[in-house]
Amino acid sequence: MLATVETSSNRPDILTSSPLTLLCFDFGTKKIGAAVGQTVTSTASALPIIRAENGEPDWQSLGELVSQWKPGALLVGMPYNMDGSENEMTSKTQSFIKKLIKRFDLPCHTIDERLSTREAKEISRENAEASGKKFNDRNEVDSFAAQLLLESWLEQNT
Repeated sequence: MLATVETSSNRPDILTSSPLTLLCFDFGTKKIGAAVGQTVTSTASALPIIRAENGEPDWQSLGELVSQWKPGALLVGMPYNMDGSENEMTSKTQSFIKKLIKRFDLPCHTIDERLSTREAKEISRENAEASGKKFNDRNEVDSFAAQLLLESWLEQNT
């Protein structure tokens, strides 16, 4: 997976405090994939999809995740074109990040998400075929993509 780490935070290095729980989001205008992970084992798990309406997230559901998991930081996948340039979703994701930071007062890191959804679909399809189930790419693929992003970030930073 392509993964470049960027950081946007006005706090000291969060990785010096262990253990650390992180919530990761794969932002979309209709649904937002979510995952939780931590630095002790560098593992992550997909969480239920967060719905969005007209590009506006269900902030109550996001707040419940933050209350439940009490993360020390957030991570958001940044969508770029394959050549690394920004696109319309890049600016929408940047706006989402600003709102996350303002609402939850947590450091927010970003990771390049190019090809993460494709990888999540491929792995999900392979897992479904191996277990004899029918693959449905609308089933939680966004949260699985968030899980893959978070695992990649943890691998690079812990």
